[in-house]
Amino acid sequence: MAVYLVQHGKCLPKDKDPEQGLSEEGIAEVMRIAKVAKGYDIPVQSVVCSMKKRAWQTAEIFASILATETEVRKIEGIKPLDDVADFAKTIKNKDNRMVIGHLPFMQRLISFLILDSTEPAVFKVQNGGIVCLDRDPDTDRWIIRWAIMPDIR
Repeated sequence: MAVYLVQHGKCLPKDKDPEQGLSEEGIAEVMRIAKVAKGYDIPVQSVVCSMKKRAWQTAEIFASILATETEVRKIEGIKPLDDVADFAKTIKNKDNRMVIGHLPFMQRLISFLILDSTEPAVFKVQNGGIVCLDRDPDTDRWIIRWAIMPDIR
């Protein structure tokens, strides 16, 4: 079982789009990362995202390129400042779920799963990037298995 954590793609400023949908650059980066993930045959079984437009658009791109069998579900509890401990309780050991949300929630969730604390940050996520967390079979603790980021500099 793995959980794939994704920060939404780069979005438009509020003055150009009040809902802050994805920018052209954001769409292109998310498509590129999704195609890399498809090339590695990432086994995503479900995709959930926040209610915000940019997260839903990002989720739709990943779901279409990875050809997941399920529909994208919009969920509560993963807004930028929501409680990561509450969400962590919903992560089950039965499916490979992709979760698409926002900062600082995603970075805080990664730290919480690995350290049982939201600080310090253990990984700096990027717009459109994927961080795969999995359980270590020897310790049953969460570990960062791999990451695919748009910018490696």
